Amino acid sequence: MFSITKEVRFCYGHRLMNHPGKCRHLHGHSVKAAVTLSSDQLDAGGMVCDFAELKKVVADYVKEVLDHNLLLHEDDPLVPLLREAQERFLTLPDPPTAEVLARMIFRHVASQGYPVEEVSLWETDSSYARYRE
Repeated sequence: MFSITKEVRFCYGHRLMNHPGKCRHLHGHSVKAAVTLSSDQLDAGGMVCDFAELKKVVADYVKEVLDHNLLLHEDDPLVPLLREAQERFLTLPDPPTAEVLARMIFRHVASQGYPVEEVSLWETDSSYARYRE
């Protein structure tokens, strides 16, 4: 089995409404996501996938959807205020946790036809979530 991993960095804001601690308040993160592709065979160029190709797929999605965006649960009471103020934000059906973001990135890359093994998302230098199917 061969595998490659590409890392991308981005920033986002969120809050976890049902969190018992300080994460229930609006705050932001500068994160690193690592996307790993795996394959039993290499392509004609001797690769699982060209790193530049994988970077484009991941970075384009992150830039368009997640980077410098406020991620909120769809039931967050701030949503109407943000709409009225014409602020940029994204609502999610699940709490906007590192686990959920890792799954979002995984599913996007997989939907583009890439053999994704897992996505890890570091919310801090010492804490990360991992998603695989």
